[in-house]
Amino acid sequence: MKKLFTTILLLMLGISVFGQNSYVYQQPKELNDGWPTSNLKSQGIDSTLFHLFFNQLKGKKHKLHSTLLIKDGVLVLEEYFNDQKANEPHDLRSTSKSIRSLLVGIAIDKGFINDVNDPISKYLKQPVPKKNLDPSKEQITIQHLLTMSSGLDCNDWDRKSKGQEDKVYRKKAWLQYTLDLPMVNEPGEVANYCSLGTVLLAEIVSQASGMSIDQFAAKYLFEPMGISNVQWGHTSNKEVIPSAKRLYMIPRDMAKIGQLILNKGKWKGKQIISESCVAASTTYQTKLAGLDYGYLWWNIPIKVKEEVLITKTATGNGGQYIMVVPEKNIVAVFTGGAYNSEEDKLPFAILKDVILASMVDNAD
Repeated sequence: MKKLFTTILLLMLGISVFGQNSYVYQQPKELNDGWPTSNLKSQGIDSTLFHLFFNQLKGKKHKLHSTLLIKDGVLVLEEYFNDQKANEPHDLRSTSKSIRSLLVGIAIDKGFINDVNDPISKYLKQPVPKKNLDPSKEQITIQHLLTMSSGLDCNDWDRKSKGQEDKVYRKKAWLQYTLDLPMVNEPGEVANYCSLGTVLLAEIVSQASGMSIDQFAAKYLFEPMGISNVQWGHTSNKEVIPSAKRLYMIPRDMAKIGQLILNKGKWKGKQIISESCVAASTTYQTKLAGLDYGYLWWNIPIKVKEEVLITKTATGNGGQYIMVVPEKNIVAVFTGGAYNSEEDKLPFAILKDVILASMVDNAD
């Protein structure tokens, strides 16, 4: 993985330094949206690598849409590319999953859900399984959905899986189809990447609270954080229930979610979600693709010189990322259009070889 990141970055940068003065760094604007802004230097960050990278990026074809950096709670970098606008909500794809995890945590905090170890049938009253009835289905808990380990035949990374998301999207009743999938493992035994499991989670929050997931999110997460420019949608041409829709958010508001994680559930001094729920979501619960996985949040190691840093990361197809690095007190946000492409890994290289490298070098 380390070689992949470095290779991508070198491809993007090239070896030319001609015109390296054409990029002009500008401090992000104050927009009265909850973000104080400042410049890189004021936060102790060397800007040399930023100038080199963004200058070379201007001369290359790429699919990066935005890059934002928050250091010590201050927005110090905000760049947009490929005609993207700061106030234009971006399709978060699977980054929405990580935010669903926080909504489950809030539902627990508010008493709508008692415990992650409760069986999903306690809250999900309709629909109920009608096919492939298996006693082990009654053992599927909320935690199993949060860790992608329900045991259902649902694996987005396996085209043979009956619950692979593209197959489900062609069906009429997504929830019913998912609940009717056969069991291939015991609950909690194996983690497989299952998008429809997170749709079940959203529906559980909805049925437990008596609110659609968008209403719940607005009342308990977005409005308290001053987040209003939010949309819910899906790329499917079929009618999609609210619990299956993805989030569309602007990068500055994505960064607020990252800062919420960094601040252990607080935004501007107000506890939005309990510290315990944030900790459970963002620390090791299982292994997925060889990486530590929490409750729909990834723990991805980044090595900079001799230091290994663990990023608490929300990821989405195409290059949608919220990356939190507690050791450096930073949040990095990226959006992009590199769908189903290895180019969507470029933000990891930027984080490693530009952002973190600038901090390490400066510390030296």
